[in-house]
Amino acid sequence: MIEPSKSEQTRQRILTTGRKLVLGVGFTGMGLQELLSVSGVPKGSFYHYFASKEAFGCAMLDDYVAEYLERLDLLVAAPLSGGERLKQYCQAWLSRDASTSIPENCLVVKLASEISDMSEDMRLIFDAGVIALDERIERILREGVADGSIKPIADPAEAARLLYGQWLGAAILSKLSKSQQSLRDALNDTSARFFP
Repeated sequence: MIEPSKSEQTRQRILTTGRKLVLGVGFTGMGLQELLSVSGVPKGSFYHYFASKEAFGCAMLDDYVAEYLERLDLLVAAPLSGGERLKQYCQAWLSRDASTSIPENCLVVKLASEISDMSEDMRLIFDAGVIALDERIERILREGVADGSIKPIADPAEAARLLYGQWLGAAILSKLSKSQQSLRDALNDTSARFFP
């Protein structure tokens, strides 16, 4: 495997650091000087890697969406029933491990309302990512219905969209309440609606 150039490594370090900062303070709350300082990159060099803060945001979201879909693709391809794959997906929302917890690491939870009116390009990246995610959940639902591990569903595409929306809303509420109750409620509802 070819090692990335020093410039590519620095750019990736800025993106990785930026994502961590954004998860903590939001996109508008993250200053470029703080980003460069924490990244260990000299002041003034940001624009060598990104044309603007918005261009940085787009690159960060592109990376995030690609990584998230990669992880979801592994779950979709797992040699389990559709129902077991859906259970694993739901359990990831409830994880208390800060490195794997969806609510703690989900940029959609953190940024959707912040950037949707601020940057059309960033909004479009999120929207395309959510559509791709819904398609993967739909596949899990269809396969679960086919193997009998999920109850029959009239419209799996609609069910996938509603399921993701429910979990996203539950994650936002869990951040507001500093409690997992809304996530547990979402799990109970998902179990009642989908599992025989």
